[in-house]
Amino acid sequence: MKTKTIILAGAALFFAACSSTPEPEPVQAPVQTAPIPAPVQTAPTPAPVQNTSPVTGPIIQGPLPGSLDDFHFVSGGQGRVFFALDKHDLSSGARESLKRQAQWLQTYQGVTAVIEGNADERGTREYNLALAARRAESVKSFLVSLGVSPSRLTTVSYGKERPIDPRSNEEGWARNRNAHTNLMSGSIG
Repeated sequence: MKTKTIILAGAALFFAACSSTPEPEPVQAPVQTAPIPAPVQTAPTPAPVQNTSPVTGPIIQGPLPGSLDDFHFVSGGQGRVFFALDKHDLSSGARESLKRQAQWLQTYQGVTAVIEGNADERGTREYNLALAARRAESVKSFLVSLGVSPSRLTTVSYGKERPIDPRSNEEGWARNRNAHTNLMSGSIG
């Protein structure tokens, strides 16, 4: 019986300690409103002045002339031309792109370029290096035939070592069969 009394007394103390008294609500100070001042009269806003003088000088829209972005814009595709499977001859679309590249290179005579030949992953390393070299030489020969000095152009073959598309399917392989005209010096930026 004594144990029950001790347990009941302990439980009563426990519950009494856990109870809380409600917090009083904060008293809000009365808010006073200030009288609204009368609107202030302002002078009318004058009409904007229109410039009627003609614009002098060119307005440049698009890439900065002579820049790498300009070269990519003019050549129509990051300076790349694409090839059919196991081919190094230039398609009509590639010739059109290279004509634009040649015009740009003739305008900016101080620019040199490396033509990088590439192949897809199919075939042996040696075969793809040779094919990519023929692709780079095809591009260089065509640019030279259009008046670009051969001393401004060099070629390199990467074979299948530098794919631009990692996919191992027809779309990826088609993108990786290319020659890239990479500007090296003389461009603005």
